[in-house]
Amino acid sequence: MCGHLPECPSADADDCEAARVRVSRPEIGCSELCNGVLIFDTGCLMPSGAVVAPRRVLPRTGSESKAVDS
Repeated sequence: MCGHLPECPSADADDCEAARVRVSRPEIGCSELCNGVLIFDTGCLMPSGAVVAPRRVLPRTGSESKAVDS
C-alpha cells in the first residue's frame, strides 16, 4: 500500500500513527495517513472502522511536590 522508503507502518501496527500524511484537512481537524488511518484531534478511525482514543499526555493535576523557598 505504501511506496515510501522505509515503508510506513501498516494500520495494524502499534506505531500506525507514524505513517506519512497523505491528505491534510486542518479546517476539519483531520488527516489521512498513507496506511488509511484517519487521525482526528479526538482520536483515530482505523480502516476497519475501529475507533482509537487519542494518545495524549495527561495534564498536571497540581498534586506534584513543589519546591519550598526559604
